[in-house]
Amino acid sequence: MNYIASSGPLFKDGKKRIDYILVYRKTNIQYDKRNTFEKNLRAEGLMLEKEPAIASPDIMFIKIHIPWDTLCKYAERLNIRMPFRKKCYYTDGRSKSMGRMQTYFRRIKNWMAQNPMVLDKSAFPDLEESDCYTGPFSRARIHHFIINNKDTFFSNATRSRIVYHMLERTKYENGISKVGIRKLINNGSYIAAFPPHEGAYKSSQPIKTHGPQNNRHLLYERWARWGMWYKHQPLDLIRLYFGEKIGLYFAWLGWYTGMLIPAAIVGLCVFFYGLFTMNNSQVSQEICKATEVFMCPLCDKNCSLQRLNDSCIYAKVTYLFDNGGTVFFAIFMAIWATVFLEFWKRRRSILTYTWDLIEWEEEEETLRPQFEAKYYKMEIVNPITGKPEPHQPSSDKVTRLLVSVSGIFFMISLVITAVFGVVVYRLVVMEQFASFKWNFIKQYWQFATSAAAVCINFIIIMLLNLAYEKIAYLLTNLEYPRTESEWENSFALKMFLFQFVNLNSSIFYIAFFLGRFVGHPGKYNKLFDRWRLEECHPSGCLIDLCLQMGVIMFLKQIWNNFMELGYPLIQNWWSRHKIKRGIHDASIPQWENDWNLQPMNLHGLMDEYLEMVLQFGFTTIFVAAFPLAPLLALLNNIIEIRLDAYKFVTQWRRPLPARATDIGIWLGILEGIGILAVITNAFVIAITSDYIPRFVYEYKYGPCANHVEPSENCLKGYVNNSLSFFDLSELGMGKSGYCRYRDYRGPPWSSKPYEFTLQYWHILAARLAFIIVFEHLVFGIKSFIAYLIPDVPKGLHDRIRREKYLVQEMMYEAELEHLQQQRRKSGQPVHHEWP
Repeated sequence: MNYIASSGPLFKDGKKRIDYILVYRKTNIQYDKRNTFEKNLRAEGLMLEKEPAIASPDIMFIKIHIPWDTLCKYAERLNIRMPFRKKCYYTDGRSKSMGRMQTYFRRIKNWMAQNPMVLDKSAFPDLEESDCYTGPFSRARIHHFIINNKDTFFSNATRSRIVYHMLERTKYENGISKVGIRKLINNGSYIAAFPPHEGAYKSSQPIKTHGPQNNRHLLYERWARWGMWYKHQPLDLIRLYFGEKIGLYFAWLGWYTGMLIPAAIVGLCVFFYGLFTMNNSQVSQEICKATEVFMCPLCDKNCSLQRLNDSCIYAKVTYLFDNGGTVFFAIFMAIWATVFLEFWKRRRSILTYTWDLIEWEEEEETLRPQFEAKYYKMEIVNPITGKPEPHQPSSDKVTRLLVSVSGIFFMISLVITAVFGVVVYRLVVMEQFASFKWNFIKQYWQFATSAAAVCINFIIIMLLNLAYEKIAYLLTNLEYPRTESEWENSFALKMFLFQFVNLNSSIFYIAFFLGRFVGHPGKYNKLFDRWRLEECHPSGCLIDLCLQMGVIMFLKQIWNNFMELGYPLIQNWWSRHKIKRGIHDASIPQWENDWNLQPMNLHGLMDEYLEMVLQFGFTTIFVAAFPLAPLLALLNNIIEIRLDAYKFVTQWRRPLPARATDIGIWLGILEGIGILAVITNAFVIAITSDYIPRFVYEYKYGPCANHVEPSENCLKGYVNNSLSFFDLSELGMGKSGYCRYRDYRGPPWSSKPYEFTLQYWHILAARLAFIIVFEHLVFGIKSFIAYLIPDVPKGLHDRIRREKYLVQEMMYEAELEHLQQQRRKSGQPVHHEWP
């Protein structure tokens, strides 16, 4: 029978809880290793029960239960902290003003209770451990701890973690390195090992009237359903079910999504400011009215003279992203990134306190099997464990790191080569689109060229990503990292570097190189002396940058969401279809249903973090050119939270509830992106946008330069001033007169025709000055904000110290009370202090 309790599936006797599942194939010949391993597990105190699969006769399940005595022994050995007394908040020192503060916060709390985004606390179980002082578990002091029920004293996550600890340290053969379930899975003795889900995530009875069947059912109804998209996340329950590591990921993702709300609002305000003032823009008005101004041909063969007012729409669209609010928004986003990270550190410290991780130290990791097999002949004494273990010589380590770094640079050069190929494609097809049969493409050939190049570039990005993952995997294995955490950090850094360069290289090209080195009419620079370099549109290159960012960001988010949810859904549907086709009218036990789900990614949460960190880069690095990026990121993350929740609860096997105190290497990467964002936004404003040329014209060359007529628009005549003259007779087109082009060069009738004018050097100096001032100003503000915001709130710091003191006092009092009770029973005199 499929025995299921609210706490999870049970043995056949209907009493013993299943804490872990091992799976193997009966046809596998390594039964000696399995028999030895299972015999040693029983000797350690675990209880095992075998049961064949219903849908597949070749599959055998081993159900593992850890009894109370074994639990206590390993809980003491691992220093697992357990609750022993309710917290006494009245012991905190309070001033008279605290009464008024309590009243104020009570009013806010009452309002929050009516907030539709807040979860109904009555629907969730009372997590007693969060309201109790905790201490390292000890069998000698077991009377100190609050044990209402031995079956529920240790949570499912803690039980699974202890069992996994035992599985990792149990021998299957004689020898120092013949230890652990992971090695048995690598050599094929077992094909899977996972903790079971607590039951089905759906119920035929409504949860409002009958309550949740188990925590998985509760998580689905109150968190993973799409209808809960506007609700806060039940982080305590997520942590209880999936462990602190996954709980911290969802806490970080929720914090990031919440912090995107002000960024999205400000970005939307900047966009709407441009939208409402678009028709009043002096630059747009001059471009739209320039019916007699002809621009020089943008290509050699099939392009003709173009009226400047033909780019009226482009000028207006460019103004949406390049207006007076651009500089403010770039500074705002740089400060926002710092505030986000600093307040996340505070949020993390609160969570680690609430989840009792303050004094938790990660236990010494076991060595990777590949590391042991490679360096088993070279041993050194571990300074922590005091035991000999394999050692990698420094010369070998440096050599392998150099090879790995060379591989990284090779892959980055491959990305640059791919971008160069797309650039060549743009140069080749722009001539074809300019003479295309369809009038729309012929008229808007520059837009068609950019759009086609973006789509091709996106396809190349996705194809290269597939190759990068395999190459990063090979390079990381080539380094032979010592432990799994070292392997994960090295692999994560490589994947971030590969995908960051892959995603942003084309954007960097458009932002800082497109249209910068084209030369001038009559003397254009050509690639391989054949293809003329591409120029920016008469309205500037910013519209190309916006198009590139918008399309890649939108398509990549759709693709990621499909791969995260759509692909597992299809795989699980096919597995269920095969099961239904093979059996009829049979009840599938919970552990077999779990086996038919998809395992969590081999790299854990790396893919989830990588996706969000790359999105953070898109949101901050070029935000001056695309102020709608925070809004797109916010909309995606609202979907992402529920998509990941649905995936963890319904589509994946239950992962091992691992512990962690932070988000690991990703915090350093986010801080690096924040620094890079300041630099790139300074260059985008100074070089890509027309903000600096307009600023120089307004105060040096425009009608307001001498303050003669302050009531006049200071940008009047800017478009005519920003366009240089060229003599058409020099083109050999049989036409006379002059055409215009974007540059600051002398006219053909000047003493130095087509040489850079003094205004060009003024603008260049202003651009360099702006970059220096902007970077120093923003970095100064960021550093000052980081200094003002401590990582741990002062109140929390004092509370932690206070609780440490109270825990010592309570342990003393409890031990004294226990000794007094023993003296009373034995008839000895009772002392009120230590004997």
